[in-house]
Amino acid sequence: MSLTLPVHRVRAVNTAPESENKIHDDHVAAEYGFRGGLVPGVTVYGYLMAPVVEHAPNWIERGMMHVRFSQPFYDGDPVIVRAVRQDDGAIEVVAERAVGSNCAAGTARWRSFEDRPAVFPDRPLPAEGQRRVPSRETVLPGAALGSVIEPLDLTTRPLTAALLQYCNEILVRNFRLGPWIHAGSEISNWSAARHGERVVASGCIHDRFDHKGHEFLVADVTLTGEDGRLIQAVRHTAIYKPKPRA
Repeated sequence: MSLTLPVHRVRAVNTAPESENKIHDDHVAAEYGFRGGLVPGVTVYGYLMAPVVEHAPNWIERGMMHVRFSQPFYDGDPVIVRAVRQDDGAIEVVAERAVGSNCAAGTARWRSFEDRPAVFPDRPLPAEGQRRVPSRETVLPGAALGSVIEPLDLTTRPLTAALLQYCNEILVRNFRLGPWIHAGSEISNWSAARHGERVVASGCIHDRFDHKGHEFLVADVTLTGEDGRLIQAVRHTAIYKPKPRA
């Protein structure tokens, strides 16, 4: 029998208006047809996962999630998160701006397997001025990415969002991106992480494709802790070159 979890409500905040990614800037976002700067996908993911983590804290250590971002949230928007636990234990979760206007959605599950994915080796990052501009010629499936190594900071965002942010960082530190959009992520958790812990994010390009005039990349990323344990594995999808507004 399904179980409807308490509705989670929050006011959306654009946490990156001064970011290098100008899709979060009101004026630049308008050039792509948006009514304002987009609230970052990782921030929305934090909102989306709040009822899941509250209802099932062990999801942090052995859960899986496939999240998709279909419509943007803007600064100040009401966020209504609805979650329903299904008969098989999976939790279907959606984030709405208003009833029926799904902006983000996903399904939280629990791992039924114990075969750990391979951890990507640490690799040096390119110098800031040597980052490549992403294109059909430079986003190459199988190409290794330089590693991001930083302490985990939980002072301004929940653990779910803080961990997923490493996947954004690995793209930003390897490519000289213009305005870009986080489209979705497939996440599997393998252990908990703590505030201040040194986390290593390493990965490679999995795929590159075009869809409806947008240019996409897909990166596979692993996060490991100070003792080398696997924290999380992610397949991270981004629109690195959005289609300009007609």
